[in-house]
Amino acid sequence: MKILVVNAGSSSLKYQLFDMDNEEMLAKGLVERIGISGSRLKQTVGEKRHRVEMPMQDHVEASKQMLNALTDPENGALTSIDEIDAVGHRVLHGGADFTKSTRIDEECLEAIEANIPFGPLHNPANLMGIRACQMVMPAVPMVAAFDTSFHQTMPPKAFLYGVPYKYYKDYKIRRYGFHGTSHRYISKRAAEFLGKNIEELNIITCHLGNGSSMCAVERGKCVDTSMGLTPLEGVLMGTRSGNVDPAVLQFIMNTDGLNPDEMLQMLNKQSGLLGISGISSDMRDVEDAAAKGNHQAQMAIDMLIHGIKKYVGAYAAIMGGADAIVFTGGIGENSPELREQVIDGLDYMGAAIDPDKNCVRGVECDISAKDSRVKVLIIPTNEELVIARDTLAIIKGLKPEA
Repeated sequence: MKILVVNAGSSSLKYQLFDMDNEEMLAKGLVERIGISGSRLKQTVGEKRHRVEMPMQDHVEASKQMLNALTDPENGALTSIDEIDAVGHRVLHGGADFTKSTRIDEECLEAIEANIPFGPLHNPANLMGIRACQMVMPAVPMVAAFDTSFHQTMPPKAFLYGVPYKYYKDYKIRRYGFHGTSHRYISKRAAEFLGKNIEELNIITCHLGNGSSMCAVERGKCVDTSMGLTPLEGVLMGTRSGNVDPAVLQFIMNTDGLNPDEMLQMLNKQSGLLGISGISSDMRDVEDAAAKGNHQAQMAIDMLIHGIKKYVGAYAAIMGGADAIVFTGGIGENSPELREQVIDGLDYMGAAIDPDKNCVRGVECDISAKDSRVKVLIIPTNEELVIARDTLAIIKGLKPEA
């Protein structure tokens, strides 16, 4: 059975095709610059590379070109689009409405639209991708997998904010959390890697990339996470500020004459590693600059590591200890220096790494020191496979895993 997984952005469309009989990825592609000049599609099928450059005015045209590429006689992975049994869509924000992936119907689409205020950059694009695929594949069943769903097991003491309760009752203002599909995958995979039952483990998952979030996974369930109502809260990120005293925002707005939308744009797009370092939002660039003596770049790295350590300590405290700390994401998988500095000093909780084992990038492995009571792991994430698994379960009439 073949499942297509789609992740639509405002001007992009990422996709992967899986053969779920053996969970093999058959094709991977990206359509970018949709609706603007220079639209192009890039696809990989095994050793074959396929590239198309042509105007694509909207997601419907991009979806058509995606299907054309997948069925290309020389470079495709399918002989016909009829081989696609279902499509799984990544959706940012499902609010409190969805605790699991769900089959897409009008009620589901209405809920995604209702949550646009909480995900104004992503949910509209996700909807465009879904509706475009429905237009070009009207008979194919489709499933929505929500970044927020894994975190809906958090108790009120973890998801509520200290503002008048009426804002939760009337407007559902609360912590929702994101990267849920990733946290779910790596916590489960970590348990499998260790040969343990996840229901017996406390795991701290660190999804660190351009967007970063932390999660406390107690016996397989999320009990706290660092991102909030939106993906802006938490640790320092590529261009996002992470945690900021709200009074700082008022001061900046009054001093520089910014309106709320301009303030949020600055917090989301001009802050984080970029804003502190003045160099780049890419950790590799910031690390290179710091190695050459750039003080601001080093401060940005120090702030990120400090923030991660705080969450690790906090999550160990609320779970009564940790059995494993797991790194994933572009930074988490590929920065030995960051992993070493995060774990340094955590011997009080029984966590230590082996420097030699830590000299790896992007591979699944145990980097714990021999005497470390807490396992420290690198688990490359695979959100697309989780979405494909959920999609398969739902179209078979089964319940997807939590």
